Amino acid sequence: MKETLPTLSDKIGKLRDVLRIAQREARIAELEAKSVAQEFWNDTQKAKTVLKEIDSEKKIVTRFKSGEKAVRDAADFLEMSLSDNDPEIQKEMEASVASAESIVAALELMKMLDGPDDGYNAIFELHAGAGGTESQDWALTRYFEKKGYQSQLLDMLEGEEAGIKSATLEVSGDYAFGYLKAEIGVHRLVRISPFDSNARRHTSFVSVSVIPLIEDAEIELNEEDIRVDTFRSGGAGGQHVNKTESAVRMTHLPTGMVAQCQTERSQMKNRDVCFKLLKARVVQYTRDQEEKARDAKAAEKKKIEWGSQIRSYVLHPYNLVKDHRTDHETSNTAAVLDGNLEEFIRQYLLTK
Repeated sequence: MKETLPTLSDKIGKLRDVLRIAQREARIAELEAKSVAQEFWNDTQKAKTVLKEIDSEKKIVTRFKSGEKAVRDAADFLEMSLSDNDPEIQKEMEASVASAESIVAALELMKMLDGPDDGYNAIFELHAGAGGTESQDWALTRYFEKKGYQSQLLDMLEGEEAGIKSATLEVSGDYAFGYLKAEIGVHRLVRISPFDSNARRHTSFVSVSVIPLIEDAEIELNEEDIRVDTFRSGGAGGQHVNKTESAVRMTHLPTGMVAQCQTERSQMKNRDVCFKLLKARVVQYTRDQEEKARDAKAAEKKKIEWGSQIRSYVLHPYNLVKDHRTDHETSNTAAVLDGNLEEFIRQYLLTK
Protein backbone atom coordinates (compact mmCIF):
# COMPACT_ATOMS: atom_id res chain seq x y z
CA MET A 1 0.00 0.00 0.00
CA LYS A 2 2.79 2.42 0.91
CA GLU A 3 4.40 1.82 -2.48
CA THR A 4 1.09 2.21 -4.34
CA LEU A 5 0.21 5.70 -3.10
CA PRO A 6 3.16 7.60 -4.62
CA THR A 7 2.40 5.93 -7.95
CA LEU A 8 -1.26 6.95 -7.75
CA SER A 9 -0.34 10.51 -6.74
CA ASP A 10 2.02 10.73 -9.70
CA LYS A 11 -0.62 9.36 -12.09
CA ILE A 12 -3.37 11.71 -10.90
CA GLY A 13 -1.02 14.67 -11.25
CA LYS A 14 -0.20 13.75 -14.84
CA LEU A 15 -3.85 13.10 -15.65
CA ARG A 16 -4.74 16.68 -14.65
CA ASP A 17 -2.65 17.87 -17.60
CA VAL A 18 -3.50 15.03 -19.98
CA LEU A 19 -7.25 15.46 -19.47
CA ARG A 20 -6.91 19.28 -19.65
CA ILE A 21 -8.92 19.73 -16.45
CA ALA A 22 -8.22 23.47 -16.14
CA GLN A 23 -9.30 24.05 -19.76
CA ARG A 24 -12.42 21.95 -19.26
CA GLU A 25 -13.41 23.97 -16.18
CA ALA A 26 -12.96 27.19 -18.18
CA ARG A 27 -15.05 25.74 -21.01
CA ILE A 28 -17.83 24.76 -18.59
CA ALA A 29 -17.92 28.31 -17.21
CA GLU A 30 -18.05 29.73 -20.73
CA LEU A 31 -20.88 27.45 -21.85
CA GLU A 32 -22.89 27.96 -18.65
CA ALA A 33 -22.67 31.73 -19.19
CA LYS A 34 -24.14 31.20 -22.67
CA SER A 35 -26.90 28.95 -21.33
CA VAL A 36 -28.39 31.71 -19.15
CA ALA A 37 -28.58 34.26 -21.97
CA GLN A 38 -32.11 35.31 -22.99
CA GLU A 39 -31.70 34.21 -26.60
CA PHE A 40 -30.22 30.81 -25.68
CA TRP A 41 -33.36 28.78 -26.53
CA ASN A 42 -34.02 30.60 -29.82
CA ASP A 43 -32.15 27.77 -31.53
CA THR A 44 -33.34 24.62 -29.78
CA GLN A 45 -30.95 22.22 -31.50
CA LYS A 46 -27.94 24.40 -30.74
CA ALA A 47 -29.07 24.82 -27.12
CA LYS A 48 -29.34 21.05 -26.68
CA THR A 49 -25.84 20.62 -28.13
CA VAL A 50 -24.44 23.15 -25.64
CA LEU A 51 -26.15 21.47 -22.68
CA LYS A 52 -24.88 18.07 -23.83
CA GLU A 53 -21.31 19.43 -23.97
CA ILE A 54 -21.66 20.94 -20.49
CA ASP A 55 -22.85 17.60 -19.12
CA SER A 56 -20.04 15.72 -20.85
CA GLU A 57 -17.33 18.09 -19.60
CA LYS A 58 -18.70 18.07 -16.06
CA LYS A 59 -18.65 14.28 -15.90
CA ILE A 60 -14.94 14.22 -16.74
CA VAL A 61 -14.07 16.98 -14.25
CA THR A 62 -16.20 15.38 -11.51
CA ARG A 63 -14.62 11.97 -12.01
CA PHE A 64 -11.13 13.51 -11.93
CA LYS A 65 -11.88 15.34 -8.69
CA SER A 66 -13.20 12.10 -7.20
CA GLY A 67 -9.89 10.49 -8.08
CA GLU A 68 -7.95 13.34 -6.47
CA LYS A 69 -10.04 13.07 -3.30
CA ALA A 70 -9.64 9.29 -3.14
CA VAL A 71 -5.84 9.63 -3.37
CA ARG A 72 -5.81 12.33 -0.67
CA ASP A 73 -8.03 10.23 1.61
CA ALA A 74 -5.77 7.21 1.16
CA ALA A 75 -2.72 9.34 2.03
CA ASP A 76 -4.46 10.66 5.16
CA PHE A 77 -5.40 7.15 6.31
CA LEU A 78 -1.85 5.97 5.64
CA GLU A 79 -0.46 8.74 7.83
CA MET A 80 -2.94 7.86 10.59
CA SER A 81 -2.10 4.16 10.35
CA LEU A 82 1.60 4.89 10.88
CA SER A 83 0.90 6.46 14.27
CA ASP A 84 -2.05 4.28 15.24
CA ASN A 85 -2.18 0.51 14.77
CA ASP A 86 -6.00 0.53 14.65
CA PRO A 87 -7.20 -2.25 12.26
CA GLU A 88 -10.25 -0.14 11.34
CA ILE A 89 -7.98 2.64 10.07
CA GLN A 90 -6.02 0.04 8.11
CA LYS A 91 -9.26 -1.15 6.49
CA GLU A 92 -10.25 2.43 5.61
CA MET A 93 -6.85 3.02 4.03
CA GLU A 94 -7.08 -0.16 1.96
CA ALA A 95 -10.61 0.76 0.80
CA SER A 96 -9.47 4.28 -0.15
CA VAL A 97 -6.50 2.93 -2.13
CA ALA A 98 -8.73 0.44 -3.94
CA SER A 99 -11.19 3.24 -4.77
CA ALA A 100 -8.38 5.50 -5.98
CA GLU A 101 -6.93 2.72 -8.16
CA SER A 102 -10.33 2.10 -9.74
CA ILE A 103 -10.97 5.77 -10.50
CA VAL A 104 -7.45 6.37 -11.84
CA ALA A 105 -7.79 3.32 -14.12
CA ALA A 106 -11.09 4.73 -15.45
CA LEU A 107 -9.47 8.14 -16.01
CA GLU A 108 -6.55 6.56 -17.87
CA LEU A 109 -9.04 4.85 -20.14
CA MET A 110 -10.97 8.11 -20.57
CA LYS A 111 -7.92 9.83 -22.00
CA MET A 112 -8.10 7.30 -24.85
CA LEU A 113 -11.67 8.43 -25.61
CA ASP A 114 -10.74 11.82 -27.01
CA GLY A 115 -11.63 11.17 -30.65
CA PRO A 116 -14.03 13.64 -32.31
CA ASP A 117 -16.83 11.04 -32.38
CA ASP A 118 -16.18 9.12 -29.17
CA GLY A 119 -18.77 11.01 -27.14
CA TYR A 120 -21.64 10.27 -29.52
CA ASN A 121 -24.28 7.57 -29.33
CA ALA A 122 -23.81 4.70 -31.75
CA ILE A 123 -25.49 2.65 -34.45
CA PHE A 124 -24.53 -0.96 -33.68
CA GLU A 125 -25.02 -3.59 -36.41
CA LEU A 126 -24.70 -7.37 -36.29
CA HIS A 127 -24.49 -9.57 -39.41
CA ALA A 128 -24.38 -13.36 -39.26
CA GLY A 129 -21.74 -14.93 -41.47
CA ALA A 130 -20.41 -18.43 -42.09
CA GLY A 131 -22.07 -20.87 -39.75
CA GLY A 132 -25.71 -20.33 -40.65
CA THR A 133 -28.06 -20.80 -37.72
CA GLU A 134 -25.11 -21.00 -35.34
CA SER A 135 -23.85 -17.48 -36.03
CA GLN A 136 -27.41 -16.15 -36.00
CA ASP A 137 -28.10 -17.53 -32.53
CA TRP A 138 -25.38 -16.08 -30.27
CA ALA A 139 -25.29 -12.32 -30.85
CA LEU A 140 -25.70 -10.67 -27.40
CA THR A 141 -26.49 -7.21 -26.02
CA ARG A 142 -25.85 -7.88 -22.33
CA TYR A 143 -22.84 -5.56 -22.35
CA PHE A 144 -25.14 -2.59 -23.00
CA GLU A 145 -27.15 -3.42 -19.88
CA LYS A 146 -24.06 -3.79 -17.69
CA LYS A 147 -22.65 -0.50 -19.01
CA GLY A 148 -25.92 1.28 -18.26
CA TYR A 149 -26.54 1.99 -21.93
CA GLN A 150 -30.00 2.19 -23.47
CA SER A 151 -30.49 0.22 -26.68
CA GLN A 152 -33.33 0.39 -29.17
CA LEU A 153 -33.82 -2.20 -31.90
CA LEU A 154 -34.18 -0.38 -35.23
CA ASP A 155 -34.24 -3.31 -37.63
CA MET A 156 -33.92 -7.08 -37.48
CA LEU A 157 -33.95 -9.96 -39.93
CA GLU A 158 -34.66 -13.33 -38.35
CA GLY A 159 -32.98 -16.56 -39.39
CA GLU A 160 -34.89 -19.23 -41.28
CA GLU A 161 -34.60 -21.77 -38.44
CA ALA A 162 -33.68 -19.70 -35.38
CA GLY A 163 -31.68 -16.74 -34.21
CA ILE A 164 -30.88 -13.56 -36.11
CA LYS A 165 -29.44 -12.95 -39.57
CA SER A 166 -28.87 -9.26 -38.92
CA ALA A 167 -29.84 -6.59 -36.42
CA THR A 168 -29.42 -2.83 -36.15
CA LEU A 169 -29.60 -1.07 -32.78
CA GLU A 170 -29.26 2.49 -31.56
CA VAL A 171 -27.13 2.53 -28.41
CA SER A 172 -27.27 5.58 -26.10
CA GLY A 173 -24.95 6.36 -23.20
CA ASP A 174 -21.72 8.06 -22.16
CA TYR A 175 -19.07 7.55 -24.84
CA ALA A 176 -21.14 4.83 -26.50
CA PHE A 177 -19.31 5.03 -29.82
CA GLY A 178 -15.94 5.46 -28.09
CA TYR A 179 -16.34 2.16 -26.26
CA LEU A 180 -18.23 0.16 -28.87
CA LYS A 181 -15.79 0.91 -31.70
CA ALA A 182 -13.58 -1.69 -29.98
CA GLU A 183 -16.08 -4.36 -31.10
CA ILE A 184 -15.85 -3.58 -34.82
CA GLY A 185 -14.82 -6.72 -36.69
CA VAL A 186 -15.57 -10.43 -36.90
CA HIS A 187 -16.31 -12.52 -33.80
CA ARG A 188 -15.84 -16.31 -33.90
CA LEU A 189 -17.73 -18.83 -31.75
CA VAL A 190 -16.86 -22.51 -31.31
CA ARG A 191 -19.34 -24.69 -29.41
CA ILE A 192 -21.41 -27.85 -29.42
CA SER A 193 -24.40 -26.91 -31.54
CA PRO A 194 -27.79 -26.88 -29.80
CA PHE A 195 -29.30 -27.34 -33.27
CA ASP A 196 -27.29 -30.45 -34.14
CA SER A 197 -28.96 -33.70 -33.06
CA ASN A 198 -25.55 -35.39 -33.21
CA ALA A 199 -24.08 -32.83 -30.76
CA ARG A 200 -21.20 -31.94 -33.05
CA ARG A 201 -18.89 -28.97 -32.62
CA HIS A 202 -19.64 -26.01 -34.91
CA THR A 203 -17.76 -22.82 -35.73
CA SER A 204 -19.75 -19.70 -36.57
CA PHE A 205 -19.10 -16.02 -37.16
CA VAL A 206 -20.79 -12.67 -36.60
CA SER A 207 -19.59 -9.36 -38.02
CA VAL A 208 -20.02 -6.18 -35.95
CA SER A 209 -20.00 -2.67 -37.40
CA VAL A 210 -20.43 0.55 -35.42
CA ILE A 211 -20.90 4.13 -36.62
CA PRO A 212 -21.36 7.32 -34.56
CA LEU A 213 -24.85 8.80 -34.44
CA ILE A 214 -24.04 12.45 -35.17
CA GLU A 215 -27.48 14.02 -34.96
CA ASP A 216 -26.13 17.58 -34.84
CA ALA A 217 -24.07 17.16 -38.02
CA GLU A 218 -24.35 20.10 -40.38
CA ILE A 219 -25.65 18.12 -43.31
CA GLU A 220 -29.03 18.35 -44.99
CA LEU A 221 -30.70 15.50 -46.85
CA ASN A 222 -32.97 16.74 -49.64
CA GLU A 223 -36.27 14.89 -50.03
CA GLU A 224 -35.81 14.60 -53.80
CA ASP A 225 -32.58 12.67 -53.17
CA ILE A 226 -34.31 10.01 -51.04
CA ARG A 227 -36.33 7.08 -52.39
CA VAL A 228 -38.78 5.73 -49.84
CA ASP A 229 -40.15 2.19 -50.08
CA THR A 230 -42.67 0.62 -47.72
CA PHE A 231 -43.21 -3.09 -47.15
CA ARG A 232 -44.75 -5.54 -44.72
CA SER A 233 -42.73 -6.17 -41.59
CA GLY A 234 -41.05 -9.53 -41.27
CA GLY A 235 -40.98 -11.64 -38.15
CA ALA A 236 -43.11 -14.19 -36.43
CA GLY A 237 -46.33 -12.99 -38.02
CA GLY A 238 -49.58 -11.68 -36.62
CA GLN A 239 -52.37 -9.60 -38.13
CA HIS A 240 -50.45 -6.31 -38.06
CA VAL A 241 -47.34 -7.86 -39.60
CA ASN A 242 -49.31 -9.59 -42.33
CA LYS A 243 -51.65 -6.79 -43.40
CA THR A 244 -49.90 -3.44 -42.85
CA GLU A 245 -47.01 -2.03 -44.87
CA SER A 246 -45.49 -0.29 -41.87
CA ALA A 247 -41.83 -1.11 -42.56
CA VAL A 248 -39.81 1.62 -44.28
CA ARG A 249 -36.67 1.51 -46.41
CA MET A 250 -34.91 4.70 -47.49
CA THR A 251 -32.22 5.00 -50.16
CA HIS A 252 -30.06 8.11 -50.49
CA LEU A 253 -29.63 8.20 -54.26
CA PRO A 254 -26.45 10.36 -54.47
CA THR A 255 -24.46 8.07 -52.15
CA GLY A 256 -26.34 4.77 -52.41
CA MET A 257 -26.65 4.56 -48.63
CA VAL A 258 -29.64 2.49 -47.46
CA ALA A 259 -31.47 2.33 -44.13
CA GLN A 260 -34.58 0.51 -43.03
CA CYS A 261 -36.73 0.16 -39.94
CA GLN A 262 -39.60 -2.22 -39.21
CA THR A 263 -39.70 -2.47 -35.43
CA GLU A 264 -42.41 0.12 -34.81
CA ARG A 265 -46.09 -0.55 -35.45
CA SER A 266 -46.54 2.92 -36.90
CA GLN A 267 -45.18 3.65 -40.37
CA MET A 268 -44.63 7.28 -39.30
CA LYS A 269 -42.42 6.21 -36.38
CA ASN A 270 -40.51 3.86 -38.65
CA ARG A 271 -39.97 6.76 -41.08
CA ASP A 272 -38.53 8.97 -38.34
CA VAL A 273 -36.16 6.29 -37.10
CA CYS A 274 -35.19 5.29 -40.63
CA PHE A 275 -34.35 8.89 -41.56
CA LYS A 276 -32.13 9.28 -38.48
CA LEU A 277 -30.28 6.08 -39.36
CA LEU A 278 -29.91 7.12 -43.00
CA LYS A 279 -28.48 10.49 -42.00
CA ALA A 280 -25.89 8.82 -39.76
CA ARG A 281 -24.80 6.59 -42.63
CA VAL A 282 -24.58 9.47 -45.09
CA VAL A 283 -22.53 11.50 -42.61
CA GLN A 284 -20.11 8.59 -42.19
CA TYR A 285 -19.94 8.06 -45.96
CA THR A 286 -19.23 11.75 -46.53
CA ARG A 287 -16.47 11.74 -43.94
CA ASP A 288 -14.88 8.71 -45.55
CA GLN A 289 -14.94 10.44 -48.91
CA GLU A 290 -13.52 13.69 -47.57
CA GLU A 291 -10.68 11.88 -45.82
CA LYS A 292 -10.03 9.75 -48.90
CA ALA A 293 -10.14 6.75 -46.61
CA ARG A 294 -13.02 4.81 -48.08
CA ASP A 295 -10.84 2.69 -50.37
CA ALA A 296 -8.43 1.94 -47.54
CA LYS A 297 -11.24 0.95 -45.20
CA ALA A 298 -12.85 -1.21 -47.87
CA ALA A 299 -9.52 -2.98 -48.39
CA GLU A 300 -9.35 -3.74 -44.67
CA LYS A 301 -12.78 -5.37 -44.62
CA LYS A 302 -12.64 -9.15 -44.70
CA LYS A 303 -15.14 -11.91 -45.29
CA ILE A 304 -17.10 -13.04 -42.26
CA GLU A 305 -15.32 -16.36 -42.01
CA TRP A 306 -12.20 -18.18 -40.78
CA GLY A 307 -8.99 -16.15 -40.43
CA SER A 308 -10.51 -12.66 -40.22
CA GLN A 309 -11.80 -12.64 -36.63
CA ILE A 310 -10.82 -10.09 -33.98
CA ARG A 311 -11.97 -12.27 -31.07
CA SER A 312 -12.66 -15.96 -30.53
CA TYR A 313 -15.10 -17.51 -28.05
CA VAL A 314 -14.26 -21.19 -27.60
CA LEU A 315 -16.72 -23.24 -25.52
CA HIS A 316 -15.57 -26.70 -26.64
CA PRO A 317 -13.33 -28.67 -26.14
CA TYR A 318 -12.04 -26.07 -23.63
CA ASN A 319 -13.18 -22.65 -22.40
CA LEU A 320 -11.32 -19.58 -23.68
CA VAL A 321 -12.14 -16.14 -24.98
CA LYS A 322 -9.20 -14.45 -26.69
CA ASP A 323 -8.83 -11.08 -28.42
CA HIS A 324 -6.44 -11.54 -31.33
CA ARG A 325 -5.52 -7.84 -31.45
CA THR A 326 -4.33 -7.50 -27.85
CA ASP A 327 -3.81 -11.16 -26.82
CA HIS A 328 -5.99 -10.51 -23.77
CA GLU A 329 -7.79 -13.72 -22.80
CA THR A 330 -9.88 -15.38 -20.09
CA SER A 331 -11.23 -18.85 -19.40
CA ASN A 332 -14.39 -17.42 -17.80
CA THR A 333 -16.44 -17.71 -20.98
CA ALA A 334 -19.78 -17.66 -19.16
CA ALA A 335 -19.05 -14.19 -17.75
CA VAL A 336 -17.94 -12.83 -21.12
CA LEU A 337 -21.02 -14.16 -22.91
CA ASP A 338 -23.08 -12.56 -20.15
CA GLY A 339 -21.70 -9.16 -21.14
CA ASN A 340 -18.44 -8.81 -19.18
CA LEU A 341 -16.49 -7.24 -22.06
CA GLU A 342 -15.06 -4.26 -20.17
CA GLU A 343 -11.49 -5.56 -19.86
CA PHE A 344 -11.37 -6.61 -23.52
CA ILE A 345 -12.52 -3.14 -24.57
CA ARG A 346 -10.14 -1.49 -22.11
CA GLN A 347 -7.14 -3.44 -23.39
CA TYR A 348 -8.02 -2.56 -26.98
CA LEU A 349 -8.42 1.16 -26.28
CA LEU A 350 -5.15 1.32 -24.34
CA THR A 351 -3.28 -0.03 -27.37
CA LYS A 352 -4.71 2.53 -29.81
